[in-house]
Amino acid sequence: MANKYKRILLKLSGEALLGTQGHGIDGDILTQYAEEIKSVQEEGVEVCVVIGGGNIFRGVKGATEGMDRVQGDYMGMLATMINSMALQDALEQQNVQTRLMSAIRMEAIAEPFIRRRAVRHLEKGRVVIFGAGTGNPYFTTDTAGALRAIEIEADVILKGTRVDGIYDSDPEKNADAKKYDRITGDDVLKQRLSVMDLTAFTLCRENNTPIIVFNMNERGNFKKIVVDGEDEGTTVVWE
Repeated sequence: MANKYKRILLKLSGEALLGTQGHGIDGDILTQYAEEIKSVQEEGVEVCVVIGGGNIFRGVKGATEGMDRVQGDYMGMLATMINSMALQDALEQQNVQTRLMSAIRMEAIAEPFIRRRAVRHLEKGRVVIFGAGTGNPYFTTDTAGALRAIEIEADVILKGTRVDGIYDSDPEKNADAKKYDRITGDDVLKQRLSVMDLTAFTLCRENNTPIIVFNMNERGNFKKIVVDGEDEGTTVVWE
């Protein structure tokens, strides 16, 4: 059976790497994510990844504490590079060929982001990790994920979170929260549901890029969606 998707972008939050530790990077979570990515890549799906830096540093938080916002955002970009390098190592330990590309030039540890080169890596079956966000302050890693997905013409953005989809209210606070299996982008905006920030969401809307929000911590979920085409999580569609 053919895979449901040929080329996908996986967006992970930095906080997801905390695991149960409360700080830094949890090695077990990293290994689990690498195994999940490998299970999909082995099926012939082209996979690229964008990961946040919130477990290490968040520019917006720095700004609220009196730090210059631009300085804070650049520190956040460096935090994403630390996470990206950790994920690259975890993947390579699983014998998955991986390339790390950075939006900010740092040749000692990563290739500069060049669109054609990124696509070529994907075509050769390598997992590509995009680090350092967009390379510009004031843009989140969600926006970086949306931008890269559009640039490399990914079929879908998969946003891996710790909840199993989009709800009408926070399921961690409200036991009666209702889950959506499918929702239009306009409804997400109307109900002010937090899926991605507005800039990222607008990019996806203008380019008709579907978004699937799912629980990355549940083993096998990622493969079920990408390879088997099962309706795990919530799909955001554009009308």
